[in-house]
Amino acid sequence: MSGFIIGHERRFRRRANMNFEERALAFPCQGAWLYGILSMPAETASRGVLIVVGGPQYRAGSHRQFTLLARQLASEGIPAMRFDYRGMGDSQGAIQNFEDIGDDISAAIDQFMAAVPGLKEVAIWGLCDAASAAAFYAHRDERVCGLALLNPWVRTGEGAARAYLKHYYLKRVFDPGLWQKIARGRFACKAAGHSLLAMLRTALQSRQRPDTTDQAPAVHASSSAMPLPEKMYEGLNRFNGRILLVLSGDDMTAQEFSDLIATSRQWRKLLRDRKIRRHRLAGANHTFSQQEWREQVATWTRDWLRSW
Repeated sequence: MSGFIIGHERRFRRRANMNFEERALAFPCQGAWLYGILSMPAETASRGVLIVVGGPQYRAGSHRQFTLLARQLASEGIPAMRFDYRGMGDSQGAIQNFEDIGDDISAAIDQFMAAVPGLKEVAIWGLCDAASAAAFYAHRDERVCGLALLNPWVRTGEGAARAYLKHYYLKRVFDPGLWQKIARGRFACKAAGHSLLAMLRTALQSRQRPDTTDQAPAVHASSSAMPLPEKMYEGLNRFNGRILLVLSGDDMTAQEFSDLIATSRQWRKLLRDRKIRRHRLAGANHTFSQQEWREQVATWTRDWLRSW
């Protein structure tokens, strides 16, 4: 079954005072119908952006970030498509884990390129686990020329414990509100102590093992069996396109990714060797909830797309 564009002129909408149009798209993937929105400039570039949704979200994104990003890019001549993968939003099928949406991304790129005449290559834009999913997929599709990765998800129990100890508990120690609670007897010291000790034990486990990132292909029979950080490393190591990395300044997921880089010689080498543009947005939270943060991310995305 081939994909199709839903509707006709009545469903082909030009936004008031804007130089782009939006189309509803439907396309098949593994027996299910997926739904998306194409933001189409009046004159399109040969490079477009596919926005992959992180779970559990749908194509609008948190705070409508995906909608606003697609429209801003389209208004500046860059076609953008966002869609719901299987089991999310309006799309059919059983819900998929972010590690298993390669078929969905491939089907979306097929439809994106069919719907936009002249489109030759695509950059994938993903936040959180969608960034990880994009990293897993990109090296397998020569149509993918770039990856925009925002607060990539590399969560492990040990990594999360280290990040909380370093960035949360240390901050709490200097919080006057904590000491006021303790002085008033309103703080559960025993429970907090047990939690802290458990986190210390988890964090220390990783120090007893060497960095095996460079051994990943030999140690694991398949990429699906790899721990999440190693699987992501493997994907990025095989990808030869451009990479934009954006990390929020007030986000534990971003801190965990930064700590991974800081403690791994192989990750640092990978990021040095690849064509990567890096940004850190001070004060921003995980989903860029403030307008100024979303606009900054959109500007960085546009500038990066025009940089080659």
